[in-house]
Amino acid sequence: MFKLKCDDFLIRDEATGQYTMSAEQQVRDETERNKWKTTGFTILKDWRLYLMLVPMILVYVLWKYLPMYELTAAFRFGNYEIATERPWAGLYNFNEIFFGASALEFWRAFRNTFIIAFYGLLFGFPMPIILALFFNEVKSNITRSVIQVCVYLPKFISTVIVTSLTLALFSGNQNGGEDSKVGVISQLLGAISGSDVLHGALPGGLVYTTQYFRAIYIVTDIWEHAGYDSIVFFAAVIAVSPTSYEAAQIDGAGKMAQMRYVVIPSILSTVIIMLIMKIGGLLSVGYEKLYLLCPSATYGNYEVANVVSTWANGLTDPSTQAFGIAGEMTNNLIGMILVIGSNAIARKASDVSLY
Repeated sequence: MFKLKCDDFLIRDEATGQYTMSAEQQVRDETERNKWKTTGFTILKDWRLYLMLVPMILVYVLWKYLPMYELTAAFRFGNYEIATERPWAGLYNFNEIFFGASALEFWRAFRNTFIIAFYGLLFGFPMPIILALFFNEVKSNITRSVIQVCVYLPKFISTVIVTSLTLALFSGNQNGGEDSKVGVISQLLGAISGSDVLHGALPGGLVYTTQYFRAIYIVTDIWEHAGYDSIVFFAAVIAVSPTSYEAAQIDGAGKMAQMRYVVIPSILSTVIIMLIMKIGGLLSVGYEKLYLLCPSATYGNYEVANVVSTWANGLTDPSTQAFGIAGEMTNNLIGMILVIGSNAIARKASDVSLY
């Protein structure tokens, strides 16, 4: 602890030996004394703006904080007979999914979650940046607006429709049916490969295969989200000062050189912040789309499509539901560690961080 002295905030008169307070210190003291009063007056003055915060606060309380109580189920016994005698299980559920009878299914689901999320980050994160750079090079405002609307549109399409389109495009012969029932992309790949394996011998099509499921999932996910995610990067790109382009042109830089030496360094802070946020949600692979593409364990793609969220939701027995909650908590804790780690690395490497 630092030891405060009068000399730290008072002025000493050498002649009389008395201490006086400077005008700046008086202002600081007055501000400190009236801090809460000033805050109250500010809230009353702008009460309409603060009133707009109430719905957001309610959403966070009802949908973010209150459900946290259910996380205590990860430390309780799911079996009713045991729970009546000993309600608290400690780390028993975690031990079961890590090393017990459920370990094989959990680690397989965790591996699938990580692989799908990693591929999504590796191939999906650069796409919005590339789209933003392309949008910036389109000089016609009308043409750019039309292209942007077309690219943003998939974000507003229901997940059910997206999966239906995916199944239709990649469908295969059903029980030896006619080629007219085969999806367009399945027919194209079959024609390129010159084999019936792609479109004739796979009931349900390429989606229900372990070889092609992940690639199809990532491609459709990029198509669905890349355009909408490019809005943030495009806003950063158009904020670059025109004088920077002019200086680069004077130095003889072409379009590619301007992108490399002007645009990308200017939006680097935005890219780092968005990357940290993406890494934080790296393991948050939702179950909705996967459930539609892999409804049950009887489908051929179940081995690679079963992630932690689908595995946890599939534990309907009350005695095993606590295992699913423990698995989801483990997933979220790892995501939190990834955010903290990536933020620390970004702060050390580039002086840009989320917090």
